[in-house]
Amino acid sequence: MIKLSSLCQLPAKVESPRQQPHLKEPFLHNKGTYTGSLGNLCRWLAGKAEELGVEIFPGFAAAEILFDEQGRVKGVATGDMGVARDGTHKGDYTPGLELHAKYTFFAEGVRGHLSKEIIRTFDLAKDAQPQVYGLGVKELWDIDPELHKPGRVIHTQGWPLGDDANGGGWLYHQANGQVSLGFVTWLNYSNPYLSPFSEMQKWKTHPEIAAILKGAKRVSYGARAISDGGLQSIPKLVFPGGALIGCSAGFLNVPRIKGTHTAMKSGMMAAEAAADAILSQREHDELTAYPEAFENSWVKKELSIVRNVVPLVKKFGDFVGSGLSGITMWLEHFGIKMPFTMKHHPDHESLWRKDMVKPPVYPKADGVLTFDRLSSVFLSNTNHEEDQPVHLTLKDPNVPVEYDLPMYDEPAQRYCPAGVYEIVGQETGDPKFVINAQNCVHCKTCDIKDPTQNINWVVPEGGGGPNYPNM
Repeated sequence: MIKLSSLCQLPAKVESPRQQPHLKEPFLHNKGTYTGSLGNLCRWLAGKAEELGVEIFPGFAAAEILFDEQGRVKGVATGDMGVARDGTHKGDYTPGLELHAKYTFFAEGVRGHLSKEIIRTFDLAKDAQPQVYGLGVKELWDIDPELHKPGRVIHTQGWPLGDDANGGGWLYHQANGQVSLGFVTWLNYSNPYLSPFSEMQKWKTHPEIAAILKGAKRVSYGARAISDGGLQSIPKLVFPGGALIGCSAGFLNVPRIKGTHTAMKSGMMAAEAAADAILSQREHDELTAYPEAFENSWVKKELSIVRNVVPLVKKFGDFVGSGLSGITMWLEHFGIKMPFTMKHHPDHESLWRKDMVKPPVYPKADGVLTFDRLSSVFLSNTNHEEDQPVHLTLKDPNVPVEYDLPMYDEPAQRYCPAGVYEIVGQETGDPKFVINAQNCVHCKTCDIKDPTQNINWVVPEGGGGPNYPNM
């Protein structure tokens, strides 16, 4: 249980350990709530669901949306197993399964590849702002028992990011002498040389963070994009035959860096709407009761209060923007609704040309406090069958070398937190774009940040990807 929570603006000068406290709104306090492993919670919930008769298919990835003759969603198909990299069938080839349902809910998390198709097919985002994102890079550490303070939570804002980027970190003292820590970089940054992974490693060198990790051991690593768009970026939630729930729709409360509670509630509201529809002998139509329930829910109220926080911070910077967003949240909290909702701009449009910026300076990995990407991927327990079609597809294979490289020095080399993308052969004048798909931790950043939207993330063979213990 959380006993002590603080939100701090880390000073730009690392040598100064002084932090500036931030006046938190009442609804941002965490005292009395719990921290823990979402992966372990999901595994526990899976067991409870199976006890109730729910069928779960671990190791099978939904790869295709199924439509009926009228264009309504009737289910999904899992991916084929045993397909070689060249597309031929191996000896253990097994075709995918079709799973039909009266209503299909898409709960793929942020930037789900089927959710993207659903949103595009039914034009669900036509009345919404573009979704915007952050990339969270996370580690678990076993720390010195003398430094462990059960129930302590720290959130930080600012350093090491410069004026052209936004984000912040967290450090949670959890059970068994562990701390969960990480850093979120909003993906609207403009410098193509910025590396969210390296920003997180640099963040750990701040004296206030490094002191907690003195003599500690890193035991796990992971990365995942989060949806930062808030209320104004939520698309239409229903379509003929199904619904978007959780982060597939984008219910994250950014100031709290929390979306599990809102995601679960969205699933509950959609399930109740589907249950009533099925009891009324309906199927494959629009579950209009779900968005109606959302409009009258605490989820809508919570997200409405914080809807202008991200745009204000992006527009005015950490210091002024946070002050303005704090004022708006206080006013909204007391029922004084702001007469405006600010807009968003797509993250992939924000990069400047490489000749307009200076590369950030990052610490060299020391293997004690800071690390490289490949050793980090090892701790994520990421595994993919190597002889399978590459799941990171390119709409035009020439774009990375012919456009992204001269314009941005191919930013995929740096925004990917797993070292999936690299340019080889530059020294000989024959540059080639290499995709190390087996390293992919399924964060979806490439699908989001690629400046020409040339990279399309699709599911690999079922069972592939990271395996996060206690994350």
